[in-house]
Amino acid sequence: MAELTQQPLILSGEGWGDYALLDSGHGRKLERYGDFRFIRPEGQALWSPRLNDWQAHGEFVPGSDEDGGGRWQFDKPVPREGWPLAWREVRFTAQCTPFRHLGFFPDMAPVWDWMRERLAGKPDAATLNLFGYTGVGTLALSSCGPVTHVDASKKSVAQARENAALSGMTERPVRWLVDDAAKFTAREVRRGRRYDGIILDPPKFGRGPDGEVWRLEESLPGLIGDCRKLLDADSRFLFLTVYAVRMSSLALAGLLAEHFAGLGGTIEHGDLAVREEGEGGRLLPTAIFARWSN
Repeated sequence: MAELTQQPLILSGEGWGDYALLDSGHGRKLERYGDFRFIRPEGQALWSPRLNDWQAHGEFVPGSDEDGGGRWQFDKPVPREGWPLAWREVRFTAQCTPFRHLGFFPDMAPVWDWMRERLAGKPDAATLNLFGYTGVGTLALSSCGPVTHVDASKKSVAQARENAALSGMTERPVRWLVDDAAKFTAREVRRGRRYDGIILDPPKFGRGPDGEVWRLEESLPGLIGDCRKLLDADSRFLFLTVYAVRMSSLALAGLLAEHFAGLGGTIEHGDLAVREEGEGGRLLPTAIFARWSN
């Protein structure tokens, strides 16, 4: 029976050559993406900034609706088509998107490392990346074996394929699929498929390619149930991250505990966070997670 760890964890990431959290406070954060600096809203930065002067190329100014809206304001030139960055051997394009993101989530770096560690010693491990976005996690996993990458956005999947080309990984065994994550997973269950690892990063709300509606609280339990059917005693992990919700990581862990009751291993939960650059850098929480590992 999977053991649920009650004490929450903090899975924290540090900056690397092409990314750093420079400062945070007063509901904002200052980050470096390669040669460019940006200010973005961050509601969990309740403290005061450490730096007196935030010099940035651009800032995302949120709209009045807390669930979305807003626009970028630029003080210095920024390439509209994006610019190349790298995490370890994976290269990808960063770009100022209309949704305040820059084409990848830097707080996922320790997750990418953790997944690869879990798959160590398992040749040709098969993994599934649901809500795969622009594919940085997929390309990180592709060093371990075949990956199935699923996202409802045709644009995101196209960007993921471009990132694979930029990384010189077009020959890696990756299936790039534009599909509804829940429908695809249900079909995989009917096909009798299995995976060694699954990563999923579902949105709070979304629509599939054919207009399918995704609402996290309503749709997630069924999806987790189907994901469990794709894993067995020889599988290594499931990693679930959730952003921008009024929910505890313990709730996510409880959901996993229900569905993984008949399987061994450990269920853990907690916060993803990024540490500010420099001496005395603070941890800025970014998301909650729950994970099963075996």
